[in-house]
Amino acid sequence: MSSPNLSRRQWVFPIVVLATVALVAFAVFWLLDYFVTGGPKVVEPDGALHRYFTFDPGEITDAISSLAGMIAAVLGIVITVVSIIVQLSSERYTGVAQMFLRDRINLAVMAYFVIAAVSGVWVSLSVHDNFVPRAAIIAMMVATTFGLVVMLPYFAYVFRFLEPASIVTRIRKDAIVTVRQGATSGEITKVVASQVPTLVAMEELTDITSNSISGKDKIIASRAVDAIKDFVVEYLSVKDRVHDDWFRIGEGIRDNPDFVAMDPESLRDLEGRRTWVEWKALRQYLGIYNEAQGAMPDINYLVAIDTRYIGEAAAQAGDRELITLVFRFMNSYLRATLNAKAVRTAYNVLNQYRKLVEAMVRAGLHEVAAEAVRHMNYYGRTSYDMGLGFVTETVAYDVGALCELAHHAGKQDEEMLGLFLELDQPLRARKQELGLQGIRKAQVKLACYYLDADEPTRARRIAHDMRNESPERLRSIRDQLEQVESKDFWEIIDRGRNFEYMPPRQRGQMTTFFAWVDEEAALAAAGATSPVATDGA
Repeated sequence: MSSPNLSRRQWVFPIVVLATVALVAFAVFWLLDYFVTGGPKVVEPDGALHRYFTFDPGEITDAISSLAGMIAAVLGIVITVVSIIVQLSSERYTGVAQMFLRDRINLAVMAYFVIAAVSGVWVSLSVHDNFVPRAAIIAMMVATTFGLVVMLPYFAYVFRFLEPASIVTRIRKDAIVTVRQGATSGEITKVVASQVPTLVAMEELTDITSNSISGKDKIIASRAVDAIKDFVVEYLSVKDRVHDDWFRIGEGIRDNPDFVAMDPESLRDLEGRRTWVEWKALRQYLGIYNEAQGAMPDINYLVAIDTRYIGEAAAQAGDRELITLVFRFMNSYLRATLNAKAVRTAYNVLNQYRKLVEAMVRAGLHEVAAEAVRHMNYYGRTSYDMGLGFVTETVAYDVGALCELAHHAGKQDEEMLGLFLELDQPLRARKQELGLQGIRKAQVKLACYYLDADEPTRARRIAHDMRNESPERLRSIRDQLEQVESKDFWEIIDRGRNFEYMPPRQRGQMTTFFAWVDEEAALAAAGATSPVATDGA
């Protein structure tokens, strides 16, 4: 809905309706008295309107004083109600009082009541025996009427203004306005001064999230987390226009705990990479992520999703430094998740990690994608050492899916394939058997994809890697993969597809692939050379 339409719905329509109903009701009864019940001498040739506005100095003195007192009483009611509401909101959300006092509508309404009350005092003392300030009295009547009818829509506005969702939206909008007006200014003092409110806005959103997590208010926590992401994405749209001094951490924010705790060299690197804003936002995400562990895991998923969105926006903007920063924080999420042994959370975070890498592949950032796969391998092995075999299996299927996408995007999967085949090598060297089937099944799936895509060399490379597997394990892997005929898992999952499912054409390639595995095993037993020699084999 556009802003003019919203203003009409919130202000104009209620005021017009209330004023019209009140005036019509008064007019009906006034005319009834004028023509019927007021007596035979009430009706005058000049009409009812003239009769009403013919003020008698001796009769209206008390009425004018009451008029002035009424607007003052309305002002007192408004201040009392608003103060209570603002105080209650301030106890939950920091900065609400300042936000309320900065709002133009709040200031305009309060100023209106004060001006009307002062004018009423002066009008009440302007009536004399032989003089009636008719214009001033009519203006005061209109001002009092407007003050009374505006009170109800104003209370509705205040309630909407102090709704948590509205507070979150306003903080984000104010922050991006600050960046656009301050950071892009040519005045260095204005540029530096705008750093403080920008940083404070991100911390206020974090406070709202933390309070919501403590109060089990998932809706508000989610909106606050999304607001940080929306701010960063909007910031990226103006980042190329900001002043160079904006990227230097000024005195106003240098004492912030997040910056004070950093090593001086790291702080200089942050300035050189021009990413202090994004680093601060993602640092807030990491704090929220750690706080939500166990208490509200859905927020962990949302943090990972929004971090991915920031990474994708960075890829579109060509901001390589921010892309690197995003992956560092995604890695930190995974580390915190594994330390907490939260398998379900790791499963969902890895889903977002894979989607982020897919975005890098589509953007042509192959080196970034390959480095991310190395990180995924690391966390897959780490989770296996921690007894979280399902996480390792999830990594295997995700890396396999990335190899497929990289091949489909332009056969840029050679390096990823080599990394994929390295995933289980340290595990096999330590003779840890549990969970290795999941990795091998993912590799079989990828090999069948290669065969279906007419890439026999890559499929043969996987067969060569599996040459030392026991026949019993290979038989078990094949049986399990052949039994999965539906892509839908029998439970509701975020990923929407069964790990082990293969389309019929790819599943039909298993006969060829396992025959190659047997051939490679026979060659290895005889000490012969494989017919396909690759660097990764």
